[in-house]
Amino acid sequence: MTIAYWCVLVAIFLPYAFTFFAKFHGDFGPKQNHNPREFLEKLTGSRKRAHWAQLNSFEVNPAFFAAVVIAQQIGSAAQGTIDALAIGFVVSRALFGILYITDKALLRTLVWSAGMATIVALFVVSA
Repeated sequence: MTIAYWCVLVAIFLPYAFTFFAKFHGDFGPKQNHNPREFLEKLTGSRKRAHWAQLNSFEVNPAFFAAVVIAQQIGSAAQGTIDALAIGFVVSRALFGILYITDKALLRTLVWSAGMATIVALFVVSA
């Protein structure tokens, strides 16, 4: 399996790191687990932003997955390039979450843009 495919696996689980911070960095327990979505909607501050980072990660992941699979299947780009772009995406998403949680809005937006650029680049290098 290629590094790019391993990055897909990492990207699948990365949103749950943000969920973990949102839920377990406070008062989440068995009672709240009956209605976890309701619990998450009532959060504030960094825990709420962690929840939002989770949601944003789930939203962008399908585009990344498609870009990696298409780049791999077309095979016109060097594997090292595909792997580097996939690693760049995963790093940008981890950094995005940290910046979101710590409320660094401008930096978060720049890192989000870099992550989206890696998705576009995966398509471009495969063209």
